[in-house]
Amino acid sequence: MREHRDGWKVVSDPSAWDGIVFVDIDGTLVPAPGSAVHVARYLGTEEEMAKAEAAYAAGQLTNPEIAAVDALAWADRTEREIDDWLTQLPLVDGIAETVQWCRAHRLLPVLATLAWQPIGKHLGKRFGFAAYCGPELEILNGSFTGRVRATFDEFGKRDFALRYAENLGFGPSQCAAIGDSRSDLPLFDEVGLGVAFNADQQARDRASTTVDGGDLRAVTPLLADWHQRIR
Repeated sequence: MREHRDGWKVVSDPSAWDGIVFVDIDGTLVPAPGSAVHVARYLGTEEEMAKAEAAYAAGQLTNPEIAAVDALAWADRTEREIDDWLTQLPLVDGIAETVQWCRAHRLLPVLATLAWQPIGKHLGKRFGFAAYCGPELEILNGSFTGRVRATFDEFGKRDFALRYAENLGFGPSQCAAIGDSRSDLPLFDEVGLGVAFNADQQARDRASTTVDGGDLRAVTPLLADWHQRIR
């Protein structure tokens, strides 16, 4: 598969798949307070980012507003440096096994997230997700400049997922989404199956079904039932 600049990959044989499973990062794969706060711990801005993430969850800040502040702390850090820090990212159990299960059952696993693209790229490569999305940081000579190259919000996340699916010939009903919060709501409204995983109340209200626990494999029975319906 060939990778585009923004994390898309060209799937050589779409007929090998029955559908797509879009998976969120923060609050879903990475327990609260999320990946941005984890990286901020290394950058010395953990307290500020925790407050910003809470404000986003409460609807008081947009993701582009948070991104503009967070990007400043990345200035002069290298891609390799950030990637090394991400190896210590706290994660729920069962990610690799769930990705393997999806692939074995002809469901293409894709990251749909508002996390920075370097985070999506790291987790995609580490666990075998086919693509990722997210806001972009400007890079010059291998180091981050502290500026945002491209903003992203919950509607961009939805649009990425639907465009990616359409590119493979799939409609929204042939897509599932796993998420936990405000950033997942527009996508939950479109897909055939929305799974609220360890989610807040607004996500639970908009999802098709809900599951809680510390292991992502808890979603596979729900995906299996949905897969039977779309085949």
